[in-house]
Amino acid sequence: MDNVRSGTIVSSQTIVQAMNVVENKLNNPDVFIDADKIEKGIELIERYFEIKFLDWELFIFALIHCYYKSNDTVVFDEFLIMCGRGNGKNGFISPVAWYLTLPAHGINNYNVDIVANSQDQAQTSFIDIYEMLERTWKKSCKFFYKSKELIRNKITKSYVKYNTSNARTKDGKRTGCLIFDEIHEYENYNMISVFTSGFGKKKHSRAFYITTQGHVREGVLDDKLKIAKDVLNGTIIEMGMIPLIYQIDDEKEAVNPEMWHKANPSLKHFPELKKIMDKEYISMKYEPHVEQEFFTKRLNFPKSNKEVVVSDWQNVIATNKPLPDLTGKSCTCGIDYTKINDMASINLHFKEDGKRYDINHSWLCVNSADFKRIVAEKYRWADMGLLTIVDDVEISPELLTEWVAEQGQIYNITEVSLDNFRYTLLASALKGIGFDALEKKNLKIVRNNDIYKVVPVIESYFNNQFFIWGDNPLLRWATNNVSVLSSKVKTGVDTGNRYYGKIEGKTRKTDPFMALVHSIIIEEKLDVTGGIELLDMPMYFN
Repeated sequence: MDNVRSGTIVSSQTIVQAMNVVENKLNNPDVFIDADKIEKGIELIERYFEIKFLDWELFIFALIHCYYKSNDTVVFDEFLIMCGRGNGKNGFISPVAWYLTLPAHGINNYNVDIVANSQDQAQTSFIDIYEMLERTWKKSCKFFYKSKELIRNKITKSYVKYNTSNARTKDGKRTGCLIFDEIHEYENYNMISVFTSGFGKKKHSRAFYITTQGHVREGVLDDKLKIAKDVLNGTIIEMGMIPLIYQIDDEKEAVNPEMWHKANPSLKHFPELKKIMDKEYISMKYEPHVEQEFFTKRLNFPKSNKEVVVSDWQNVIATNKPLPDLTGKSCTCGIDYTKINDMASINLHFKEDGKRYDINHSWLCVNSADFKRIVAEKYRWADMGLLTIVDDVEISPELLTEWVAEQGQIYNITEVSLDNFRYTLLASALKGIGFDALEKKNLKIVRNNDIYKVVPVIESYFNNQFFIWGDNPLLRWATNNVSVLSSKVKTGVDTGNRYYGKIEGKTRKTDPFMALVHSIIIEEKLDVTGGIELLDMPMYFN
């Protein structure tokens, strides 16, 4: 802790904040740090695994052995450890898992379940332990039973076992320690819920979430990072989580190899890792996909391929700021209604004081061919009021226009914009609530040129972080699936025009984002000005 605070150890701001969390917790006179167990555990691990714990590993291992004297519970029952690829998170958690089954830890039947999306990943730490036992079997056979599926301590009856996504029968009732590996791959909580449903009944129960950053957005990792942020800034106090987020603090730090240590605390001890990172750093100047992986996986700073996605993820999560009271304010309304038995979305778009505020709602039909393939948290989004799940053969136009009419009682909707593809289906229903293309001229049909015109505008809004959407994980999730394509893909000639497509077409959607696009196309209809206007932006036409 002293070395982090003094700068002797190059550390991210999140790690500095974690030192404050630890100090505040341990300053409690009710806290007991079991130094004997720490020393014995380190001695056993280093002897059997033939390793030497690094400073960051020693720090976490010590935190495992902090207890409240009054009720004999652990101070830290949840560890979120995010470090760069190659830093050795499995090399740390493997011996810890083994140690927790030993008599030295002091609890019988303290079972350790390792959980991951894939079998290869779930087996990583298990195999580390298995191979150590193989190497020391002449002595270890007195204390352990081992197979390729289960390792059990004969004295404590504690086991280490690996589990994957097909673990439907596991309930976690006898688990002392849960290790969730690479949680950046988890799009929902199905697998976690299976193991945590009965977890916590065992004395000194602990959960470890170990991961690098990843490309799945609005999944388990992003949720954990939101909680971690509030733990680190002191908003959440009465919680046993300790977030250890190793990452660079700013994109500019990527060009300084000294800053790479922030995401990789083992880097100074791993010359091979340094060599690989040096090579990738040079390669990424020529290969965009290498840059994306280097930032996201090596430095834990999510970065998207600028040639493909709408904007870097940092700009997308920056939209998560509270919406002001917009009652009575003018807004435009964009509708995306591509397939009547799939998904539909509506976006209300406001502009004021240079900012762009958006209220977005979607409907998802249970008869959609993609309904079961969408593994994201659709029911949670429904509970948040962001999504209506339609249990019918299709999403009727009236469902959409009723919602628009209701919002029209709260906000001043100046104009509606929608794609020509479903105009015929919606025209009559929209006319019934006062929106008509011919008579009132407050209904716009979106053309390709309108999309071409608005792409650079939206790009600028993201770059300047003008968008404010409130906490809308559905819209962020959809935005992360939008690709920006050049018209040359279709014509073979680069006209300078760009339009939107899908990165993944079946398990993820773009409808909420396209509703946003349609609402921005008619943004000039709003009375309030500020920020970047459409007329200020370059336009390209075929």
